[in-house]
Amino acid sequence: MTVKLKRVYEEKANSDGKRILVDRVWPRGVSKEKADLDEWFKEIGPTKALRQWFNHDPDKFEEFAKKYRKELQSGEQKANYDKLKAIEKENETITLVYAAKDEKHNQAQVLKEMLDAH
Repeated sequence: MTVKLKRVYEEKANSDGKRILVDRVWPRGVSKEKADLDEWFKEIGPTKALRQWFNHDPDKFEEFAKKYRKELQSGEQKANYDKLKAIEKENETITLVYAAKDEKHNQAQVLKEMLDAH
């Protein structure tokens, strides 16, 4: 099983496999057709409070990742994460799609690390 990461603004590739948007908010300036997604796991994204606290600050990423992992242990976020794990098992390749400009410090990175660890 391969888990890839890709910004929603990049072109879809045949090698992407199943494409899943993991942002709570729809990416600005992208149509549903252009995004070309298989799934949108809106509820898997970090809560508004956590997103606002993090504010894409790389210095806060380690703490953000810790808090986000904790969020993924309950409620809708856990249900969506469990569904994501099941989809990963059923597919050769999945691509976690996200909108953040910072390709190293975002929730998709945290999700990929968690999926890769299983």
